[in-house]
Amino acid sequence: MLDRDTLRRWFCSEILPLERPLTRYIRRHWSNESEVADLRQEIYARILDGTEQLPLQAKPFLFVTARNHLINCAKRGQIILFENVVDLEASSVPIDTITPERISSAREELRRVQAALGQLPPRCREVVMLRKLEGLSQREVAERMGISVGTVEQYMVQGMRQLVDLVIAGSSSAPRKPALLRVRKARPR
Repeated sequence: MLDRDTLRRWFCSEILPLERPLTRYIRRHWSNESEVADLRQEIYARILDGTEQLPLQAKPFLFVTARNHLINCAKRGQIILFENVVDLEASSVPIDTITPERISSAREELRRVQAALGQLPPRCREVVMLRKLEGLSQREVAERMGISVGTVEQYMVQGMRQLVDLVIAGSSSAPRKPALLRVRKARPR
């Protein structure tokens, strides 16, 4: 049985980043725009409540769950539009198709992330890299760097916020206002 903390971490790191493509998928296959957000939340709830072991690939798992949920909702509706059900059942999301556009987009995104990492303060960058790239726990990072677990947490929050701001600002033409950060100073004991 999968423990809830592992499931939540997996959900936050693997499923939530797919929110935009999931929303586009729902909009493409559901006629009532006002129900899109509710359907997305129901799909998230199905994943969190029904997952007993982590799938090998999150994206196909998410889209199969979404497809099945939309089919069930269409079948439960008072008016069943059979063309919607047939359309959904016939749809196959080309998940593993590697196109030149996807390769180019992925390379550009990698360049933005690398550039953003280079702009982080050194200690903050080290914490982010140890946690996200090397997969160390907060405790392991704290021990390796000789700092407290709370400080690791603060650096992670600060680093991830700055990374998001830098990557998003680098991907759009309009500059984005960076998030305001409140970094607590250590209290004397």
